[in-house]
Amino acid sequence: MLAAAHATAAAGSVAKVGVVKTAIGTILATGQGRTLYMFAADKHGRSACYGQCAHYWPPLLTSGKPVAAPGAKASMLGTTRRKDGKLQVTYNGHPLYRYISDTQRGETGGQGLNLSGGLWWALSPNGSLDKKKTSSGGGGYG
Repeated sequence: MLAAAHATAAAGSVAKVGVVKTAIGTILATGQGRTLYMFAADKHGRSACYGQCAHYWPPLLTSGKPVAAPGAKASMLGTTRRKDGKLQVTYNGHPLYRYISDTQRGETGGQGLNLSGGLWWALSPNGSLDKKKTSSGGGGYG
């Protein structure tokens, strides 16, 4: 069911955010090296991605204060509360998500996609995004 896809951090676990080197540069990733994205439709640090959107773009959830792995800046990590009460990790104020079609470390299939009501971008460790670099593929979900 969709609820299983939403859990990108194991129940009761603290999310870890680090970096991974990819074809589009060094970007934020989960502790397992899965690319993290921001959603252009999010406003004021709050998620706009629910339902089918969150199925294809699972939010990075945490049970407490997220941890910065080497390369990520702890000062840019934060959280926002989702409508269901769960905590979603933010970086430089942007709620973070994975892309369901990125199944391997460092894949960037979601980069620059216009799906689920807006554009999706990977973030650099300084909290900015590079809109000039887009993925060559992506599964077309969302």
